[in-house]
Formats: sequence, structure tokens, C-alpha cells
Amino acid sequence: MDPRPPKLLLLLTGLLYFWQCARGQSSYIIDSVGLTIQPSNTVQSGTPVTIHCKVRVSHNIPNLTHTFLLTRDGITVDSSTTTEDSVEYELNQARAVDSGSYECRVTVKEKSKASSSQKLDVTGLQTPILYLNKKSPFESEEFTATCSAPEEKGTLIFRFYQRLNSGKSEKIKQTAPAANWTETTLVLSEVGDSFLYCDYEINLVSGVRRSNHSNEVQVLVKALYITPIMNVLRSTDVYEGDILEVVCKVVTPLKDVEVFLTRDRRILKQAPISLSHRLTAQEGDSGELVCKAEWGNVQQETNQSITVKELYSKPHLTLEPTDLFEGDRFKLNCSVYVYVPERINIETMIFSIYKDNVKIFSGKTMTAIAHPSKNGNYSCKAQAASYTHSFVKESQTIVVKAKVPVSEPTLSVVGGTLVLGKPFQLLCHSDSGTLPVHYTLNGPNKLPEVKVVRKLDERAIFNCPAINKHSDLNKFICHAKNSRQRPAMVGQGQQLLQSTNIIEPVSQPVLSMLPSAGDVSEGQDLILLCSVQRGTLPVSFTWYHTRREAPLISQSFPKLEGSFRINNVKGEHRGGYYCESTNLANETKRSPIVTVGVKLAGWKKGLIAVLCLLLVLALILAVVFRKHLLRFKRKRTAELSVKSAGTKAERLSLTQAEVNEAANVTPGIMGKSVWSEHVSGSESDDQNSVTSPEKQEPRYTEVPTRETDPNKDLVKKDTVTVNNEVRNSTHGVPEQADGGSVEYAQLNRDAVHHSDNTNPGERSVQDEHAGQTDNNAADHEESKQDPMPDS
Repeated sequence: MDPRPPKLLLLLTGLLYFWQCARGQSSYIIDSVGLTIQPSNTVQSGTPVTIHCKVRVSHNIPNLTHTFLLTRDGITVDSSTTTEDSVEYELNQARAVDSGSYECRVTVKEKSKASSSQKLDVTGLQTPILYLNKKSPFESEEFTATCSAPEEKGTLIFRFYQRLNSGKSEKIKQTAPAANWTETTLVLSEVGDSFLYCDYEINLVSGVRRSNHSNEVQVLVKALYITPIMNVLRSTDVYEGDILEVVCKVVTPLKDVEVFLTRDRRILKQAPISLSHRLTAQEGDSGELVCKAEWGNVQQETNQSITVKELYSKPHLTLEPTDLFEGDRFKLNCSVYVYVPERINIETMIFSIYKDNVKIFSGKTMTAIAHPSKNGNYSCKAQAASYTHSFVKESQTIVVKAKVPVSEPTLSVVGGTLVLGKPFQLLCHSDSGTLPVHYTLNGPNKLPEVKVVRKLDERAIFNCPAINKHSDLNKFICHAKNSRQRPAMVGQGQQLLQSTNIIEPVSQPVLSMLPSAGDVSEGQDLILLCSVQRGTLPVSFTWYHTRREAPLISQSFPKLEGSFRINNVKGEHRGGYYCESTNLANETKRSPIVTVGVKLAGWKKGLIAVLCLLLVLALILAVVFRKHLLRFKRKRTAELSVKSAGTKAERLSLTQAEVNEAANVTPGIMGKSVWSEHVSGSESDDQNSVTSPEKQEPRYTEVPTRETDPNKDLVKKDTVTVNNEVRNSTHGVPEQADGGSVEYAQLNRDAVHHSDNTNPGERSVQDEHAGQTDNNAADHEESKQDPMPDS
């Protein structure tokens, strides 16, 4: 068989391909994406590395494009789109920063697939190079140091070290992360020679890598002698007004040295190499003078302390009294406590008093009456002269503001409403008075309580216990005070009765009813009256029935009682009733329960009596009718028995088989005997008709009975059938069987005994019938002439 595909199949395949292209349909699947690292996954730093990514796609699309995405540790390092099925990423000189896990992901239209990750490990770091712009700097002089690793890539952290002649090394600086080089300034303070070197570290995903030490550079630190010399003329016993001269200079061969004189970080003078400064000592000049010498960025300094003594102290202004109220007399006094009598004459000192920086009085002491116009900021000045200078000093400022006396306080109930028997709050307030104000409240059943109002938005509110009488409000008293020297203002509680809405809660209600007998008859009207002894009007009353959860009715009354009428009382209205009362105090109270009984109407009682009489009469008639019916039945039975006994020769005889059959079908007879009276079997009909003068002894046969007989009703039916046959017989005697015969009366008596276990109704009829039958049987026995022989 030719393994080559048939030409027709090739044609169909080509047509299908062009048809799909014409309709825009395309099919493709990315089979695999491969990633390789050459020459190996672990290389030395500086080795060229090529990362090759190749994809295999099954498709029917011409010129299919592929998007290649190369990542290292999740970060994109290269991306390209091409129709080729492979790309290459070259690392000319692989460095440590190129280490990591590489992955290549290829996307073709809507589909994407990634290769398995490949780990590249580039070992080794380039040794850094250290360069210094000065190898013999002065102490504390700045110089530039450069550390670089030009062939490394990524972010590097450089560190600089100093190794002393003793062999001890210490890190002197670390720069911020940078590229493959860094430049910084260094300062060495120890005089002498030492060695400097540097290194760097790089942070990779796999961890931190550190380079080797750079080359060591020897540095000689030279001593710098620019410490300034400072002299202060008249450095002891300096008083205000004395002239001071300060000299500051530097002895050095260096040029470009600047000298500065400062006090409290304020430059007094600046000059090259040396300076001289004169100043007049003032009160605040005491402190430390500093002389600084600066060369480049190097500074050295010398300092000296001076103390300037006062010729006289600042004047002191006092106010008396300190607790000043409007209308009070006050005094301002200006005085100087300390002065140098050798240089100052206190008698020649001039005092002045100022208000709001305006001179209002000349002299040490000023008196005035406190008034709002006198309020303000007061100070005083003292002027004195020494041998060489004149001085003016000002005192501190004091604020004079006369207080306003507190006015008579007023009492009011918070909210304006007071409920007797419940706690409440009282507000004590004065319309005027300088804060703070101390309020003290006294009242019945309450210890004195103090509230201090210090702010305008504060109020003196007191929690008070409950009171039970209106007159108790008069017993509250409030004291207001804002001065220790002035008496307190008193506010009485009389005004509370006029300004307060007093509500008295209701007392416990009492429920009564009309009529008041406790029971009402059906059809009557019932009035439930609910009343209270006391309480502020209006009062709301609510009536309830114990059989219902919802209230019957709720009404408000402008008096201390309310009523609720129930028209046409019925039996459903009987039961317990109670009422609740409340008013604006929102305190609900409940009455005791009152039980209401509902009697029957008169016509209903008469109807019941008539029905009872009719029922008794019906019972009597039923008893009389039953007695007459029993008598009739007995009479009728007796007539039938006499008629059946008219022929003395008539007898009843049953065969032994019939006797057995009667015993088997008779229900309820257990352990009883069926007594059968037999006569001699050879007697003929003629002999039966002749009465035997002698009575024969009857013979009895015990017939066993069944324990359970399903044919109970059948026995009853057979018994009635036998009786009917006896009655309907022409001679009164049924035909005899072959065996012995049984007397009719005896058979009837046994049947009645066997039926003792039947229904009581049937038993009573049978007993009555059996009685008549026994009488007839006795008459029949006496009429017999011939005695019956033994069987």
C-alpha cells in the first residue's frame, strides 16, 4: 500500500486551510517554552553569558508573531516581539547583580505560556579603588575621598574605614546607596598618620554580598594652631555704665583666618587675624563672651565670662488691696529695694507711675477709688544718675481691674417643673459679679453644698432630695460670695412657689361600682367609678378587665374621679376589674381588683323552673307507663299459658339430640346442666293422653356446653321459634322424637337460665316469660294422670 497520502486528501486539506484563512479563523497552540543559560548556570564575574529562549507553536497562521518577556526574580529585563521562534539575551560581562532566577514567558495572541525558571549565579565582586584629594590634611579639615568599582552594576553601598598605627580599624563613614562609585568628604581630628580604605556591599534576592577591601592610602594629619587669644580690660567689679574693652587675635602663619566676637550667639564684631571691641556695660550684659577663629571649615574658640552688677534694681510696683472691688480705695506704691550707695543717691531718684504707657502720676505712691475707668495696665519708672551716666529703669506691669460685687442670687427649679416625691435640681444664679463666685445651698434634709463658678458658661446646679410638701420650697436658701472681705449675698426660696410648676403625683386609686351590691343582673347598666384622694389635675383614668390585656377605656378628667359605664351587662362581663390613674407626674398607680358577678335575668330563671318541672313530670309518666306495660305483658302471657294447657294430655317431648343441640347453641352457659325429663320410650300417643295418678321421678342428663359460641344471636332466635311453635301448635305439643321427651315448662325454664348472660333487656323479657311458663308447667304436672317412668 502506498504510504503517501492521496492527492485528493492533500487537495482537500489545502482548500480547508485557505477557506479558514479567508474566513479569518485561526487555530494554534503553544506546545512548549524552553530556557537555557550558556555557558553554565554558575559563572565567574566578568564571564559572557547568553540566555536563550525558544518556543514551539502548532498553528495554521502564516507569519505568526511571538512576544518574548524575560524576567529575573519577577522583574522584567528584556522584552521583544518577533516572528522568530527564539530570542537570545546576552550579558557581555556577567556581574553579581545579574544573579537570580530567570523565566521566559511567550505570548501568542490571547494565549501565554512560561518556561521553567533557570537560576544564574555569578560569583565574585570587583575589588574597589580608593582615591583621596589630600593625603596631608590639617586636623578637622575636610578632604574628598572617592571609592569606585567601575565594572560592577546595580546599587552599591560604600563604606570608608581608618586603620591606626596600632592596627585598630574603625568605620568612619557610610554613604547612601549609589551606582558603581561614590564621592564624599572626610574629616580626621586625630593628629598623626593612619591608613584609609573602603569596600562596598550589594543586596541581592539571594542575600547580601560584600566586596574585598580596596587599596590602602596613607594619610598624615597635621596640627592646626589657630586658637584665638582674648583679653577683657576691667574684668572685675563691672557695674552698669562701665566701659569694657575686649581684644581677640590669632597668632598663625596661615592666611584667610577670620576672628569673631560673640555673646549669646550674637556676633558683636568680626575681623581677620585680630580685633578690638569697646562697649558700655548694661544690666543684661552679664554672660559669656566668645572669641572664634575660622580657617576654611575648621573652627577654634576661646571664651570668658563677665558679670555686670546693677547700680540699683528695677523698681517694684505693688497694689493694695489685691482683692479690689468697685468703690474700694486702692493704693499703688513704686519702690527700689537694692542700690549701690557709693554710686547712687536714693534721695535724688525720680519716680513716675504710668497707666497704659501714659504717665498719670509723679511720685512713689498714688491712691484712687476703684471704678471701671480706673481699670488698666499700670507700671512705674525710676530715674537715677551716677557719676558718669544717667539710668531709667521700669517696673513690671500689673493689671488693675476692680471686681464687680456679686448680686443677690435667685433660686429656680431646673426645667421649671417640680414633682413632689421625686428628686429635683435647683439653680442658684447671680446676675452680676466677678468670677469666681462661690454658691452655697442650704435646704431641708440636705447638708450645705458648695459650687464654684469660674467660667461664664458654668452654672451652679444642686441636686436636691425629694420633698413632699409645697411649703418645703421656702426652706431653701442660697448664699453667693466672690470676696473674702465682703459678706455673702443671700437668696431666699420664697420666689420658688411663684416660679415653679409643682405637680403632685396621684394617690392610689379606689375602684367602686354602681350598683354597689357586688352582683348585677343581666341587662342592667354597670358603672365603674375610679377615684383618688389627691393629685394635680387633670387625672387620667384607665379601666381594665382581668380577662383582657388591652385596657377597656382611658380618659382624662379635670377632677379626682372618673366613671366608666357598661350598658346591658351580659355574662361575659363578670370577673375582676381594676383601674389605673396617672397625671403629669408620669407616675402610674393601680387600684385593688373588684370582682363583679352577673346574675341571670328573671325570665331566664322562670324558664329554667318550667323546664325542670316538665322534666320531672316526664320521668313520672315514663315510670307509670313502664309499670302498666309490664302488667299487660304478664296478663297476656298468662292467657296464652292457660290456652296451651287446656288439653291435659298435651305434652312436650324432645329427643336427646334436640336437647344436645339446644345446649350447644345456648351462649353464656358454662358448667351448667340441662335437666331433661324423660318418660318411657315405649309409651304410645294414647298413653301420653292419660294422666298418671303417680308422679314419676324425672331423670336428668348433663349436657356439656361450648366455651365460646359465635352463634349467640342464633340461640335467641331458636328459643323464640320454639316458643312460637308451641303457641301455634294445634294441640299445644310438638311432635315427639324417637328418644325420651322433655316437659315444655322444664325446657322453657332451662332456656331462661341459659340466657342469663345475654343482653339485660332480653333477659328481663325472658324472665317474665319464664315466670308465666313455670306456672303453666306446674298446672300441667298436676293434670298428669300417669306417672312418668324412669328412662
